[in-house]
Amino acid sequence: MEKLTDANISSAVAALPGWKVANAKLHREYKFPDFAHAFGFMATAAPLIEKMGHHPEWANVYNRVTVDLSTHDAGGITQKDFDLAALLESIAKKLA
Repeated sequence: MEKLTDANISSAVAALPGWKVANAKLHREYKFPDFAHAFGFMATAAPLIEKMGHHPEWANVYNRVTVDLSTHDAGGITQKDFDLAALLESIAKKLA
């Protein structure tokens, strides 16, 4: 998987509301009604992420889940990161 150009990243991130590039990674903070929903989001996503074989940097504090995506092997953001972001968005919408 090859690192995307800045132009490719800019146009792709524009199609993902709530996502931005921060510290050379795709970044998003989800806010849920409570801890159970935030943890449920992570628990629901985990098996699907494992099947993808592409793991996020993420953290949970109470009702928030912070996600950073980058493909370490490519040294930056790749299509894998956008695919994972889209998966996370679909899960978050179901839990909102």
